[in-house]
Amino acid sequence: MTNTAMPDATDSELVRERHGAVLLVRLNRPAARNALTQSLFTALGTAMLDAESDPGIRAMVVTGTGDRAFCSGMDLQSFADGEEIGTVVDEPAACYFRALRGELTVPLIGAANGTAIGGGLELLLACDVVVASETARFGFPEVKRGLFPVAGGTFLGTRIPTCVALEMLLTGDPVDAARAYEIGMVNSVVPQAEVVPAALELAGRIAANAPLGLAAVKELTWLGVLDGPRARARLEELSDSVFASEDAKEGAMAFVERRQPVWKGR
Repeated sequence: MTNTAMPDATDSELVRERHGAVLLVRLNRPAARNALTQSLFTALGTAMLDAESDPGIRAMVVTGTGDRAFCSGMDLQSFADGEEIGTVVDEPAACYFRALRGELTVPLIGAANGTAIGGGLELLLACDVVVASETARFGFPEVKRGLFPVAGGTFLGTRIPTCVALEMLLTGDPVDAARAYEIGMVNSVVPQAEVVPAALELAGRIAANAPLGLAAVKELTWLGVLDGPRARARLEELSDSVFASEDAKEGAMAFVERRQPVWKGR
């Protein structure tokens, strides 16, 4: 698998690396615990937008720089100084918020190299699967600051048991990685140094599959959690298009011929 470093053209706070069909993006503000500024928010939304529009990208891994934090959420110093973060209505912002609602087509893999709190945890929960460092902690401390999570955190109960979600949200207390795995918030827990390699390996296995099938599975699974009636209607629509696709025929032919399929995404 080839490795290509691609520093974001508009903001060094985000670094991109291409690993074959997988795009790795890394929040790059370790001194500020990778907190979100407006420029980082825009760069991340732009990376998501680019991944959505590039058929060569079949999966995207999101991680942070350093071993302390994945993302500590909104940069409170910037906010206190008057910066409005995530309020600009443009294409990158729209794409970022689509990701938070589980609406991106490209599969997202979270690589929690460290702690994720507040908006950082909301970003992590927007990922379809999550690999976490054994040293990471996760929480929504907003109620301790007179606030509440506004970008999806209050829907935590769709991801983990409702009573556990309410305990985390009402107390503002974090959980450690072992507890996060136990309640189903993350998919696996590994040593800190293995987080990104494990996430890339998982992303590679996902990216090897048929693009139309991946998009259908992701959309229907999220809809099944958030909007059951719409999921059932959408299932009928997608079954017609996906099962009649060139990729469906290629998958069957590759199985018969005992070779790897060559996907076209149509």
